[in-house]
Amino acid sequence: MSRKIVITGGSRGIGYATAFAFAQQGDEVLMISRSQDKLMAAKQSILREIPSASVSVFSADCSISEELKSVARYVSGDFGHCDVLVNNAGVFVPGSIHSEEKGSLQKMIETNLYSAYELTRLLLPDMQKSKSGDIVNICSIASLTAYDNGGSYSISKAALLSFSKNLREEMKPFGIRVMSVLPGATYTDSWAGAEIDEERLMPAEDIAACIIHACNLSRRTVVEEIIIRPQLGDL
Repeated sequence: MSRKIVITGGSRGIGYATAFAFAQQGDEVLMISRSQDKLMAAKQSILREIPSASVSVFSADCSISEELKSVARYVSGDFGHCDVLVNNAGVFVPGSIHSEEKGSLQKMIETNLYSAYELTRLLLPDMQKSKSGDIVNICSIASLTAYDNGGSYSISKAALLSFSKNLREEMKPFGIRVMSVLPGATYTDSWAGAEIDEERLMPAEDIAACIIHACNLSRRTVVEEIIIRPQLGDL
């Protein structure tokens, strides 16, 4: 039986690769992102490869509470419900805590943490009623390890990992699995223009494959955390 998959930040990178992988195995996918044009391009890209795919899109800025409420209404209405929520919306602004632009922490907390926190809370009641569902939070190696120019990004991703850990304990009695994915350097648009060999980075499809496998396991099993790094280590 196909599942209904909701993915924020779904128009590119890890989000798009994950949407493609779920669609490829016959699940119904809803991709959410700010740009309607990028969402439609992503949808058409999936349909070119998988003509039978069931792909929906919804344009929303996940850092804005009111827009997340619109997402939740669409999920419970036209889309139906959510079996798997992938909280992938995120923003990276490089900088050091002592010198980064004022407001950097607020911006990244709003997008990288609050979006996952609020959308999860909006969709949880239906999952709790059905006593089933998966929540996948796309954290980062930065959740664990400080690095140059990580600054507020590392803070926001560490907070997201803590959110995952607490939520996992709370949801155990409801049969809801909570998974944290902590990728290292992955080849996405974020690296566009960087003078780094693509071969030094992980393909987004590998992250998606890990997510799919974890979600396909028996309900008796949960992959709590996935740490995945480039073979040659962090950059």
